Amino acid sequence: MNITEEQSQSLKLFVVLSKAYRELLESTEAEIKNRDLSGTEFAILELLYHKGKIPLQQIGSKILISSANITYNVDKLEKKGYLKRELSTEDRRVTYAVITEAGTEVMEDVFPKHAQAMYDATSGLSVEEKTTAIELLKKLGISARV
Repeated sequence: MNITEEQSQSLKLFVVLSKAYRELLESTEAEIKNRDLSGTEFAILELLYHKGKIPLQQIGSKILISSANITYNVDKLEKKGYLKRELSTEDRRVTYAVITEAGTEVMEDVFPKHAQAMYDATSGLSVEEKTTAIELLKKLGISARV
């Protein structure tokens, strides 16, 4: 089967992006695992830490995981005492996820280390290159939407 040069470059871009993502993830998840958190649990806590309480129904779209995984991970975080569910006083259909004091303490310890790990992992690029990469990846994401 013959493919065009443009198709070949598209395939190569996908492979390079996938490998880069895997390397970035592996190089930044050690501290998260040290706190007995999965990547998804950390993402939920990070969202709540920075944004405050969020309706459970909106978490998936904010961190890009399915609603079934949200329930499972929220349950795990609740058992660990890092978040709690809070019913909306305005709308009985809405339940919020709220970070607890224990969850905040974990994030105050882990997040600076995570930010440093991200910095270290992306130190091969200048600030300008990071800005360009961000713009290009956003453009790619928008064009790939189905």
